[in-house]
Amino acid sequence: MERKNLWAPWRIKYIQTLSHKDGCFLCDYLAEHGKDRDNGVLWRTDHAFVVFNKFPYNNGHLLIAPNRHIPALDEATEDELLCIIKLVRDCQKVLSLAIGPHGFNVGMNFGRCAGAGLPGHLHVHIVPRWDGDTNFMHVCSDTDVISQGLYELYDQLVEISRRENLPQK
Repeated sequence: MERKNLWAPWRIKYIQTLSHKDGCFLCDYLAEHGKDRDNGVLWRTDHAFVVFNKFPYNNGHLLIAPNRHIPALDEATEDELLCIIKLVRDCQKVLSLAIGPHGFNVGMNFGRCAGAGLPGHLHVHIVPRWDGDTNFMHVCSDTDVISQGLYELYDQLVEISRRENLPQK
């Protein structure tokens, strides 16, 4: 059987970051206010923020993180916890209006052995899902199929956020 390749050259940036233990891209994004679109920062609140996962499992994959660099839920304040769960709700709403997923995976990974790519900064994954979506590709060939450009969806979610009076930067 002839082997076929599905090229995903943008993944090399993620692969190269796995060997770098210093720094936190979430904290870097928080410090770079003028680069929110470039960094994929969708919303900022007093306690947490929402950012696109630049190496997504599916179209619209968002991350929600506290503004403070903390590794675990037991270090989060009540205000941070409340803000994070409200942002989960708001992300589901704006993604539903923008791209109409049939469901969502919402989850957290604690520790590298549990799948955390950034174990030092607590974050929640919001992954839109569709009946019959292509995520079997990841299981079969370690490949993800993303059906829409990151910045196209970013601009769409910003517009819907304004219209729906959801959190703004």
